[in-house]
Amino acid sequence: MSRKLVAYFSASGTTTKVAESLAEAIGADIYEIEPEVPYTKADLNWMDKQARSTIEMNDPASRPAISGKRDNMADYDTVFIGFPVWWYVAPTIINTFLESYDMSGKTVVPFATSGGSDMGKTNEKLQPSCQGAKLLAGKVFKSNTSKHELADWVDGLHL
Repeated sequence: MSRKLVAYFSASGTTTKVAESLAEAIGADIYEIEPEVPYTKADLNWMDKQARSTIEMNDPASRPAISGKRDNMADYDTVFIGFPVWWYVAPTIINTFLESYDMSGKTVVPFATSGGSDMGKTNEKLQPSCQGAKLLAGKVFKSNTSKHELADWVDGLHL
């Protein structure tokens, strides 16, 4: 039996709900990706060109620091990586997380929450951070997605 990890970053709590439901639905371990410097409401104001999130997302090389590290990443075959969609891609803290580990031989499955956009160019922007891993197409979920729907999605991936 392969070991699964649901790792997620949540700026407002919406992605947390989906990540917790997913982990429970598929019997996976769960890990929250926490920024070393937490995001404030002002940091997340995407309409402000000087907001931290805007500055980070405008710099493809941005890699916000993460507080802590998953010490047993080698134990997992499949990593579900969750996040809110920012500017039609994953927040750059997701790249920080993926680049912090040897992902060789793992399957990486993105999942996201969004107020209205789809996955956009997420995989294109994550691929370089997943060296040696198999990166599957991701899916956007609503915060109230049921465990049954999440389990069905994972079953359909044929992992």
